Amino acid sequence: MSAHSGQAFQTSGFQTSIDIARQQPYAVPPLAGQKRSSSRFLGGDLSIEHTKDQSSHSINVDPHKSFNPRRLDFIRPQVALPKARLAASEIGSTANFVPWEDGKNDKVQRTNHCSQNPTQGSLPSLKDPGFGLPMSLVTNFAAVGVNSIYPWQASCLLGEGLLEGKRHLIYTAPTGGGKSLVADVLMLKRIIENPSRKAILVLPYVALVQEKLKWLRRIVQDVEKHIAPDADDDYGPGHHRWRKFSRLIRVSGFFGGSKSTVSWADTDIAVCTIEKANSLINTAIEECAIGELGVVVLDELHMLDDEHRGYLLELMVTKLLLLRQDIQIIGMSATISNTELLADWINARYYISTFRPVPVDEYLVFENAIYPAATSRQLFKTVSKLTSTSGLSFSDAVPPQPQRTIQSSAFRELSNPMTNAMVALSVETVAAGYGVLVFCGSRQACQIQAALVSEAMPELSTTDVGEVNKRLDLLADLRSLPSGLDPALEITLLKGVGFHHAGMTIEERDAIAQAYDQGALKVLVATCSLAAGVNLPARRVIINGARMGRDLVGPAMLRQMCGRAGRKGKDDAGETYLICGRPDLQAVCDLLEADMPAIESCLAPEKRGLKRALLEAIATGLVSGLEAIKEYVKCTLLYRTVDKKLAYSIMTSALQELTEEKLIQMSDDESFVATQLGQAVVSSAFTPEDGLFVHEELKRALQAFVMDGDMHIFYMFTPLQIAATTQIDWPIFRDQLDALDESGLRALQFVGIQPGFVNSMVQSGASMKENTPEQMAQARKYRRAYTAFQLRDLSNEVPLPVIASRYRIPRGGVQTLAQQCHGFAAGIVKFCQRMGWGMLAAVLDHMRDRLEAGARADLLEMAQVTYVKGWTARLLRDNGFRNLRALAEADPKDVVPVLMMLVLKRILWRKVNPRKTQRNQLHPTEAERYAKKLLAKAEAIVASASKIWEREMQLELDE
Repeated sequence: MSAHSGQAFQTSGFQTSIDIARQQPYAVPPLAGQKRSSSRFLGGDLSIEHTKDQSSHSINVDPHKSFNPRRLDFIRPQVALPKARLAASEIGSTANFVPWEDGKNDKVQRTNHCSQNPTQGSLPSLKDPGFGLPMSLVTNFAAVGVNSIYPWQASCLLGEGLLEGKRHLIYTAPTGGGKSLVADVLMLKRIIENPSRKAILVLPYVALVQEKLKWLRRIVQDVEKHIAPDADDDYGPGHHRWRKFSRLIRVSGFFGGSKSTVSWADTDIAVCTIEKANSLINTAIEECAIGELGVVVLDELHMLDDEHRGYLLELMVTKLLLLRQDIQIIGMSATISNTELLADWINARYYISTFRPVPVDEYLVFENAIYPAATSRQLFKTVSKLTSTSGLSFSDAVPPQPQRTIQSSAFRELSNPMTNAMVALSVETVAAGYGVLVFCGSRQACQIQAALVSEAMPELSTTDVGEVNKRLDLLADLRSLPSGLDPALEITLLKGVGFHHAGMTIEERDAIAQAYDQGALKVLVATCSLAAGVNLPARRVIINGARMGRDLVGPAMLRQMCGRAGRKGKDDAGETYLICGRPDLQAVCDLLEADMPAIESCLAPEKRGLKRALLEAIATGLVSGLEAIKEYVKCTLLYRTVDKKLAYSIMTSALQELTEEKLIQMSDDESFVATQLGQAVVSSAFTPEDGLFVHEELKRALQAFVMDGDMHIFYMFTPLQIAATTQIDWPIFRDQLDALDESGLRALQFVGIQPGFVNSMVQSGASMKENTPEQMAQARKYRRAYTAFQLRDLSNEVPLPVIASRYRIPRGGVQTLAQQCHGFAAGIVKFCQRMGWGMLAAVLDHMRDRLEAGARADLLEMAQVTYVKGWTARLLRDNGFRNLRALAEADPKDVVPVLMMLVLKRILWRKVNPRKTQRNQLHPTEAERYAKKLLAKAEAIVASASKIWEREMQLELDE
């Protein structure tokens, strides 16, 4: 039976949740474009003129003429919703399917477990006096749909000493099982009842920090802390006499790239990335303000095992344990197996829950056949049986009986069984009225597979006008972004299909994720980073292949991806489909047989080592004497997981290395103190290795800093982490070197870049050798220099899409560089200040402002305005809005034509490569919608400029 059929799909004693809810597919007549004169775009105020060979264009704009959204005319000769070009294969049932007895029993047990949940009325309520929550907080929880909690959550919260903040807690629960609510309740109760205390909530990704910020601000709205009438006379530990308590709970975000100026003193709950949280704790220890901290929540605790950032989590916990302050530590994860060991390390209560409020059915898809796998053991057995017949054809062998089969496709694009299954399962989900998440192995695969699914999507009916409007709104939002609308997205979004990967800009990813969450998009094709990033549940999750990139996906990531299926409040059931190719069958067997990996310390020598942990503890004054350092080492996870003598041996080696590198030194009383260099490394949040490299670079800069240009500074501000992964395109490198002026070339030659070497790499086509420390240092310099060209362009108002095209990198990569550059540049400035290099710090600090604004010095004031980056600021300035005051006093309608110029310039860039766009013009309905978006953005720009201008005027009056 076709997925497009209007009849209900019947199986032999089996129906999926998609079958049960199947809806009628519809057909929709196309929205035809209307031909209009191409000489008018803004009612005569703006026009594009083309020469005969289409190689040049001129734009004429009068930004001071009044703007009328209804006068905006664009042409789109094609239909708004093109018909499906592919047909998804039919999915049929196997009539003689008989489930294996053990699998059947497993499924009955799982189903009964879920069906035994108490009814909503008998679930524990947050109003229960035992939780001690104020009614205002309970009301806010109810407003977002949290009226009661699960029995496991209540049992965990009521553990001895937890609600009073007297015990630490480590707990695990499946994705979607309600982990976050437990930590939220404990953290908020601690802050409400202890107004002198603050909280730090640690999350691994910026997207999660931003999502949690919105959630918490909504939850704490109008919730007051318990402040006694005479509290002004009792400021609590670590508080200054002049500081008064805020009754309302202040929630602030701390993450790289944030423009917020909120300080630790101005917040009650700091929602942080791992790096920012570690810096906050270091500063609090150094300034003797750690007594203000009352609770630390570590979400995604399995990140302890991350080879790049896990050691920072261990550093944080180790410092807090050594302090023995009244600070409650709460850690949670869905993917750790050695919970008891971690609880023993922190001296915490631990709780393990296997409860999932929404049942999830699991399937294996192999060569166009779908096999049930209600448990991992059953799935492993299925794959093992298939593996045993791999030497035979399925016509000769007797493999396990599939539950359903997918017909082979006659379309060449769907000839691969894995692709065919992915498209068929996606379209089946959409036809039933549900959303589907498809995980695939690379960014390029995301776009290819999204395009294939979109070409096979069922057509909308004439009654689905609201859904079409949502997609047109999404297109308008994306067009109004500084990066413009990706042509690949432009094709798929109208059919309800989007893609999501790290190569996209943050604004693009946020808009796509929100559209999917709200139902405007039905299919979202993503890399595995989405599983650990934003919270996007789906009725059906399809994992197209067991490899993410070149590597086989690990057990933890597999669980993260599968955990997106079925989410309380979104769906009442979930399904996961792992599509496997024959070459990976044995690997999948091993993967599914494997237990969740145990969390290990990242302070081991083969990983990050103990050096940074010891340097930070000594530099912040946490420890100094050898016995205190040994006590510190005892507080690490490393001490719990290796032989004790080995732990002390690692400690001794690390201390010796730090001494030899002149980061610490022995004082007269045989205690260790940080040198000025060591203090600078810690204050700038660099690793010891990166700090030493930066120190050498800055020392050379002090001897002869190239001040008659900017290239030297751009090189110094290039983040080491980004440069380490940069792939150099040598012909582009040579072209950029050739285009440098004398000052820029002199600056790069001073840091060790030789044009002759670049030319030789272009001619040979070879890769840099990195076998010796000298070769590795050389490679780092060339990568930094190549990346510095991108920073230079960002600061000189070159639009992000142009930079991405120039260096052949994703737009999201350029944006990531810009974000990480802010934090790294701040670290460089702090490093110079701690080293006493005040003049160099001042020079660098000025350029830091330019990097943050993405503009030259004359636009720094205007670049503070919302939505106004360097390129936009330059256009506004060149078209009559000469300064911040002019923008603040402007009519928003007068700003719209300038914003429209940005769009037209992007269209002209696309015409340079016609293959990358299929249409440059908009249907009139879409154009009017887009005009409204631009008008709304113009209003926000003027409002922001007015607010900044008023603040500056007030400061002048105060002075």
